[in-house]
Formats: sequence, structure tokens, C-alpha cells
Amino acid sequence: MIPIISVVGKSGVGKTSFLEKLIPELKRRGYRVAVVKHDVHGFEVDVPGKDSWRLGRAGSDAVVIAGPSKLALIRGLEREMALGEIAAFLPDADIILTEGYKRGTAPKIEVSRRAVSTELLCTEEELVALVTDQPFPLDVPQFDPDDVAGVVDLLEERFLEGRQARVSVLVDGRPIPIEKSFVADVINRTVRGMVSALRGAGEGRRIVLMLDDWRG
Repeated sequence: MIPIISVVGKSGVGKTSFLEKLIPELKRRGYRVAVVKHDVHGFEVDVPGKDSWRLGRAGSDAVVIAGPSKLALIRGLEREMALGEIAAFLPDADIILTEGYKRGTAPKIEVSRRAVSTELLCTEEELVALVTDQPFPLDVPQFDPDDVAGVVDLLEERFLEGRQARVSVLVDGRPIPIEKSFVADVINRTVRGMVSALRGAGEGRRIVLMLDDWRG
């Protein structure tokens, strides 16, 4: 089962800013990350007058907008989907982060800032960790807002064991097993680091590197 972690906190504490730092650290370590943003007020992604909006208005139960690098599904709902149901649309993720869902059952990281409030939304039992600039008398790991590496260390220990990026090597068509996770991690980070610097490479979710014998 894909682990789901909800990042929660009172309005204005910096949940999105924290996620903007957390996601790159997870990606740097080779994990595939999906994010679900919860909007209790509802939202619109279709622009009135656009083709997708017109097709939905015509009665289509679902509209898919497909392009060379993105795909979006717009589907009407009779009820709000549970996080577990949404996760079924994200089978390739190693971890699903949510912004919101403070009333949900997923384990939570609460972001707190003294300038906003000295009280928490969650109970100790609900929390995986606190990201805060003020101490709380709780038996929960507490991290400075800039310590995303520490938060990811905790997530790896508790939720991501065995979900490291998969690395395969073929030599003349023969699969060569990489038994040591350290070696796989070095290969993964090195290749992804090189590819990320190439123009047009994008995120590079699946990378195939071919080396030919130049000696002929």
C-alpha cells in the first residue's frame, strides 16, 4: 500500500512552502511523489467556453485532456472521494503527500508557527511529526521548518523502507542484479543528476542509459 501523509496546519502557517521544500528532497533521494491538494470549498479547473468545459456541459461523465507531457482527468462526483480511493489513481507513486485533510485518518505532519498560533490542530496520537518554530510538550519528533532532510529521514524510516528507487542494469541484454541498496542509490542519484541538467529531459521518471563499445 502506498503510504499517505497529510501535511496540515492552520491557515497561513506555511504548509505549501514546507511541501515545496519537502518534495525536492524526496525526489533527490529517488522517490516518486504525488500530491493531493484538498479544497473544502470546491474548485474549477475548466475555463467556461473552452472545449473541455463544453464537452462536460454536453453531458460527458468524464473528460480527459491529453497532451505530450501532461494528462488531466475531469470527472464529476456524486460524493467526495476518500484518500484511499484517490490513491488508486496514483499507482506509480512511492508516497502520496496531501495538503489538508486535517479531519482524515492518514498520519499527519502538522506545520506550526508562533506568529500564527500557539495551539495545534492535531492530537499527539494523530501526529507523525511537528514542523515548528516553537516547542510543544509532546512525545512527537519536532523539526525546524528548514530541516526537510530530517523529516525525510523520518519518513524513510517509518514509511518508505523497501520503496527506494528501482535500478536495473542490462549488459548485452542480460539482467545483472544490484544487490546492495547503496550501489543502486549511487547509480540512481548520479544518473538522475546528469539527466536533470539536460535541456528538455524534464523529470525523467524512467531513464534508459545505453553504453556502446566504441572500440568496435
